[in-house]
Amino acid sequence: MTAEAAIQQQRRGLAVPRFPPGDLAIWIFILAELLVFALFFAAYAFTRMQHIALFDRYQAMLNRDAALINTLALLTASYFVMRGVVAAREGQGRLCARWTWAAVGMGALFLVVKSSEYAHHLHAGINLSTNTFYMFYLSLTFFHFLHVILGMVILVAVALKAGRGGYTPEEHTGVETGASYWHMVDLVWLVLFPLVYVMK
Repeated sequence: MTAEAAIQQQRRGLAVPRFPPGDLAIWIFILAELLVFALFFAAYAFTRMQHIALFDRYQAMLNRDAALINTLALLTASYFVMRGVVAAREGQGRLCARWTWAAVGMGALFLVVKSSEYAHHLHAGINLSTNTFYMFYLSLTFFHFLHVILGMVILVAVALKAGRGGYTPEEHTGVETGASYWHMVDLVWLVLFPLVYVMK
């Protein structure tokens, strides 16, 4: 945001967005989480180079259509979350709540689709000890799955508070904090999806 835009926003009685948005503690947590995922991704890439044929064979058995649906679900959820932040900054608490609940719905869609994938694998007798590829695939995706659940819990808390009028144009840090965490979850999937499902 330019200095002129910030002055105009202040004149309209709106708070100037801070950078980074949200609580500083969430950014420390996000950076720590990203470091863990980066190490996980590096271990996957290194192991894949040692077992290219194995990884290519079993990667081809994954359901890319389901993964694509989940990618679209998370991207849509992030858009909804962004709209919720804008609504909160403008003092529209109920609108913020509606956008945030819509994001929760997209997160739920992700969980349903991913759970169906896991059910298919379990029915086929696939588990962490099946082979090296599935050990990484199940560990990585389930670790991310848990982060989606946590992100949804945070968004539900934001939506409930927004619906009660708990945020104002001057104080909506909670919305930005929840949005920052959700965008991290989305970002991780945008790396995980091509790395595990597509790249050869």
